[in-house]
Amino acid sequence: MEPTVTNAPDASRYEIRDGDRLLGHADYQRDGSTFVFTHTEVDPDAGQSGLGSTLVRAALDDVRAQGGSVVPQCSFVRGWIGKHDDYADLLAGSES
Repeated sequence: MEPTVTNAPDASRYEIRDGDRLLGHADYQRDGSTFVFTHTEVDPDAGQSGLGSTLVRAALDDVRAQGGSVVPQCSFVRGWIGKHDDYADLLAGSES
């Protein structure tokens, strides 16, 4: 079974799960259409590599689908965007 990523707006985070098991989350604070990502955490005992990348990619794809922008205060999200130029347009204040 592939892990799934969902937005949990009541908890202000995106979650990656394998069934009912929480594997990780990317926390955010929302200001209108801007998502300020503050912390990302993945269970080191999940036994799967790439979960953080899967989580961040899905979260950013969802922000893009909503027409939103991103402020990556979290070093993991900031580094991930830095390695994936096709997501740089999501940065708040960037030219589209």
